[in-house]
Amino acid sequence: MAVAAPVGAAGSAGPAALPRKLSGRRRPEIVAVLLFSGGPIFESSIPLSVFGVDRQDTSLPHYRLLVCAGEPGPLATTGGLTMTAPHGIEGLARAGTVVVPAWRAAAQTPPPEALAALRKAHAEGARIIGLCTGAFVLAAAGLLDGRPATTHWMYAPTLAKRYPQIQVDPRELYIDEGDVLTSAGTAAGIDLCLHVVRTDHGADAAAALARRLVVPVRRTGSQAPYVDRSLPEEIGNDPLAEVVTWALENLSKQFDVEVLAARAYMSRRTFDRRFRSLTGSAPLQWLISQRVLQAQRLLETTELSVDEVARRCGFRSPVALRGHFRRQLGVSPAVYRSTFRARRPETPTGSTSGGTGLAVVGATPSTSASHHAGLGSGPLGGLPSSDGVGSGGPTVPPQGGPGGLNSRSNGRARQGARTAPDDHSSPAEDGRPGPSQGLSHPDSANAALRRRAAERP
Repeated sequence: MAVAAPVGAAGSAGPAALPRKLSGRRRPEIVAVLLFSGGPIFESSIPLSVFGVDRQDTSLPHYRLLVCAGEPGPLATTGGLTMTAPHGIEGLARAGTVVVPAWRAAAQTPPPEALAALRKAHAEGARIIGLCTGAFVLAAAGLLDGRPATTHWMYAPTLAKRYPQIQVDPRELYIDEGDVLTSAGTAAGIDLCLHVVRTDHGADAAAALARRLVVPVRRTGSQAPYVDRSLPEEIGNDPLAEVVTWALENLSKQFDVEVLAARAYMSRRTFDRRFRSLTGSAPLQWLISQRVLQAQRLLETTELSVDEVARRCGFRSPVALRGHFRRQLGVSPAVYRSTFRARRPETPTGSTSGGTGLAVVGATPSTSASHHAGLGSGPLGGLPSSDGVGSGGPTVPPQGGPGGLNSRSNGRARQGARTAPDDHSSPAEDGRPGPSQGLSHPDSANAALRRRAAERP
């Protein structure tokens, strides 16, 4: 199967990969979906909707879907339903493509039998796909070693820490390495599955299927606008909290890190070191990020011009705002405003069934919070909910290179934001911040930080 490069301003691609030869009983049109207990129903439904519905009456491509249980027994979901898959792990032996939609807990190792089946499928030429937190299963099988990969932005740091041999890039919507593919969180799985259809059957087929699913045929941009980059709450117990609170309350003013250091009665060097030890970020990077955050809020909730937004966020000019905004979020202020308006309409959704063989046999309310809402303990236990909000999950910390966590450049097909070179300009000047500065949705305001500082005597 050849790798088709995404076309568009946000994508980059190298030469297409050579088709892989399937061995044994494997057939290219057979797609196996490997499910585990504790998984989210949304991610599990993505490959079923894309590959499992017979749409031949509309001349859309046809796949044969095998829904396989990765472990014995009924499979509980976070939505309170229990599923019974018609096939076990043996179903993977016939598939030319294997999709792992999700995994329940980063701290847990997937069943050895499932990992062995994935390794065998890959060795026999099958294409292996990990959607969202399914990347943890591929990583446990060793299929991502030495490769670039992505996952839900909330758990990219966990993936990188647990598997340091992987070049984790939290900004990409999906990464196609030809034989192994990974997607970002939740709905990005649709983007990757449509990319697979485009690879197999061409752009027209993918576009027709996207219309049937009522989704964009190809999204541009990256995960960056969705990433939560709030400060850790621990800083609320530190004397620096008062300085940080003052900065947050005075973002409309033009001030630099020297001013913050003076308010903390520290030298610039001592302030930088103390701030970085508490937050993992340089104070200049954090300050730029907070100004961009404020701009996001104003763009979402007001009709202010970009010039006025720049002034209220402490940027010297709208040019400075546009530069920092685009380099942190991958889009212009105008595009962001049109995408993230506070009163944007909800998109109706629907579902179509047909021939998957998956049986929903009952409801188990006690499991509704098991997978993405915090199954496991702490940041390394639970994985993100299907709406991208986890219980106690980690945020993506500042990274050391332009490609994100443990990143390297890659010639395979990717979809997401391009990287930006380092820049150490002042937030009140034109220029760029470091490549992995605060990428955040405005809902991540430091309310707890302000509250704790206000309570200090």
